[in-house]
Amino acid sequence: MKTVSVRDLRYDFKTVERILREGGEIQVTKRRQVIARLVPEGPVRAAILPDFMAQLDTIYGGECSPVSGAEIVRLDRDRY
Repeated sequence: MKTVSVRDLRYDFKTVERILREGGEIQVTKRRQVIARLVPEGPVRAAILPDFMAQLDTIYGGECSPVSGAEIVRLDRDRY
């Protein structure tokens, strides 16, 4: 079981949320005394991510752009 302070809840909640999403339990402390315990709600499900490479292949058909992404950004910045 992980332990976090009230300050961590306020300023680093992303880490606390990640631990909970992974199924871990967390003890919340204030002045080094445990004041609460957080447990994940229900069964933990892994996030299903889309197949980005298949989507890119569908959009562009496996062709490469003649201009790199860095070059596009550089040209866009030079406009102003």
